[in-house]
Amino acid sequence: MRSPVEALSSGAGLALLSALLFGASTPLAKLLLREVDPWMLAGLLYLGSGLGLIAVRTLLRALGAGARSEAAIRGDGWIWLALATLSGGVIGPVLLMVGLAHTVATAAALLLNLEGVLTALLAWFVFRENFDRRIALGMVAIVTGGVVLTWGGRLILSTLLGPFMIAGACLAWAVDNNLTRKVSQMDPIQIALLKGCVAGVVNVGIAIGFGSALPPLGVLGAAGVVGFAGYGVSLVLFVVALRHIGTARTGAYFLLAPFFGGLVAVLLLREPVTVQIVVAGSLMAFGVWLHLTERHEHEHSHDETAHEHRHMHDQHHHQHNHDGTEPPGEPHSHWHVHARLRHSHAHFPDIHHRHEH
Repeated sequence: MRSPVEALSSGAGLALLSALLFGASTPLAKLLLREVDPWMLAGLLYLGSGLGLIAVRTLLRALGAGARSEAAIRGDGWIWLALATLSGGVIGPVLLMVGLAHTVATAAALLLNLEGVLTALLAWFVFRENFDRRIALGMVAIVTGGVVLTWGGRLILSTLLGPFMIAGACLAWAVDNNLTRKVSQMDPIQIALLKGCVAGVVNVGIAIGFGSALPPLGVLGAAGVVGFAGYGVSLVLFVVALRHIGTARTGAYFLLAPFFGGLVAVLLLREPVTVQIVVAGSLMAFGVWLHLTERHEHEHSHDETAHEHRHMHDQHHHQHNHDGTEPPGEPHSHWHVHARLRHSHAHFPDIHHRHEH
């Protein structure tokens, strides 16, 4: 069994930081809703993430930092990314906005917990990502904590349209998460900025089409900053976590975002600490502990594989030869071949361990 410190220094730590940034953006976005309508704000947050990451990418290139340390998107990767962006950046937000218009707030908050569940179910049963009882129990504890956190004492589903649309939005985001995993070995900044720009342009366009006006310059700037951190940087970390620990586990950690948002609301907005927050936090902490202390180890085989991704020459998978054309230093990215191999070591369902069990 791994120690929590070991786990936090790997993909789990990145997933938790991603959830923290996204969760913190929620109460901050709530403040911005006083000046701008929800659909326009959603678009501005996405645009902020995309434009902010373009600035980061430009700065890194100007400084010569990270040259060829990440694999560029190529070939089928563009198809997977386009489908993920369409599902999560266009279809998901549209379905959510329609659903929110026909659903009471309590029901909407509870239904949004479906995203993590559907993400895990797709990862486990469609994309064949491995899991065991410990991981399943951890997911149940985290989801239960999310339900407790958003429970308002009553659940009113006056019509089927609203809940159905919100459930559809959750399914769209679950598909997005699983498809994004297929390109997670490629440049995460490029992935996140493309998704942010496309989703931002589409949603701002829809908002303007429905009569929304752009907010004042100060609100635009604030939305851009919140979107850059809560959507852009958060998504970059999410993609890298997908690369290291797989979709279901990353999605489980990301379910803590509402809890982190609640903590930020308590600290910044002076909202009260409730029994719900304490109970939800305890359940989520138990679920995270189960995930962080997981140790999955068995003998397994690797077929010969050739691909490109960011890597270091570790003892398990990257002992290949160089021909002199590769970028200097590590980590770096270049096309390389993995020879057929059979061995045993602790591992996650990362890009090298998507084998059957």
